[in-house]
Amino acid sequence: MSLSASGSGGPARPVLAVADDLSGAAETAVALRSPGRILLGPAGAPEPPAPGESLVVDLDSRQLPAAEAARAVRDVTLTAPPGALLFKKVDSLLRGNLAAEAAAYAQNARGVVIATALPPAGRSVRDGVVRLRGVPLHETDAWRAETRPAPPSVAAALGGLPTAPVPLTAVRGGPGALRDALRACFAQGRHPVCDAETEADLDAVAAAALELGPGVRLLGTGGLAGAVGRLTGADALPSPAVPPADGGVRPVLVVVGTAEPSARGQIAHLLADGAHPVSLTTEELLGSPRRLESPTAAVTVVRVTGTAGPALARRLVAALAHTVADAARDCDLVLTGGETARRVLDALRVTDLRPVGQVHHGAVHSRTPDGRSVVTRPGSYGETDSLRRIVRSLRPTPERAAPTEPAAAAP
Repeated sequence: MSLSASGSGGPARPVLAVADDLSGAAETAVALRSPGRILLGPAGAPEPPAPGESLVVDLDSRQLPAAEAARAVRDVTLTAPPGALLFKKVDSLLRGNLAAEAAAYAQNARGVVIATALPPAGRSVRDGVVRLRGVPLHETDAWRAETRPAPPSVAAALGGLPTAPVPLTAVRGGPGALRDALRACFAQGRHPVCDAETEADLDAVAAAALELGPGVRLLGTGGLAGAVGRLTGADALPSPAVPPADGGVRPVLVVVGTAEPSARGQIAHLLADGAHPVSLTTEELLGSPRRLESPTAAVTVVRVTGTAGPALARRLVAALAHTVADAARDCDLVLTGGETARRVLDALRVTDLRPVGQVHHGAVHSRTPDGRSVVTRPGSYGETDSLRRIVRSLRPTPERAAPTEPAAAAP
């Protein structure tokens, strides 16, 4: 099935998407499969996307006070050109200022179709409850780094936003039945929260929403963005590759800013391949952080050792970005964790990126205006060989080339 973002087979509408962190913005941009860019905002009114193009704005709002996050969403959505398709990227674990941002996003909309499943990461929604490989989110430890408990349902995470459930039976009941279910929710002044377990379920939700026409907005994960990309039938993005000015090959600097337990094994794979390790303790970063010198190794991986509570997390990430900023200026970058990626690029004064493709789900390859590669990836994503695959995609050898998947292959 293929249709334009207009829902009628006509010219594709421009897409304006907003995300609350950089790794999510990059995931959305590559999933949409349309030429466009990622703007590291908010920075005034962005230049609107043209028909057939997408603009994804990283609001950097996950850790903001709720009122400021809501204002950022409202300000950007007001800049949408007439007829644009609006998409709000949310965290598949329901973290961040979801209630405040969703309320701001829903203003002036005919209705918001909500689908927060992310099948490639084993995250589904059944009976309105997010499940991680079948286990309800609030019964897992996925929110261990948060200062509050995980919400028991999507509706609970959305706070006072009036919602209505759309069960799997309706999602899988055929296009007409699903469109009728969405319309019924809108008629009651409620926003539909759709169950989904597979990409086919998300395709059905996206198709029904697109066919309902302008005024209907989408809110969901990169999985829902991927459904929009598949349904609009856009081609792969052209790669804006620009070689280094001196014709040489830049070092690769890997900055691991996630506290996820899986990071240790991922780093071990890089070290086995000969990467140079740099370890920074939390005490050092929070006390008197130093500046790293420019890497001399082909691949350098910076990791943080020690622990810090949620209250110190933002300060720790800012110190990490300050520490690596000088060393990162002439490198291709691999940045894990959305806030780590944003703080490092802020330190380098990078304000926009062009998506190239993805190495694996969530590991998005983009380029800076000066042609450097930047791969961003959420901290919770990736198998044990994730960082190895990313580095090999940037520096393939003839016997083990691992090219970046084009954006059109995004899930």
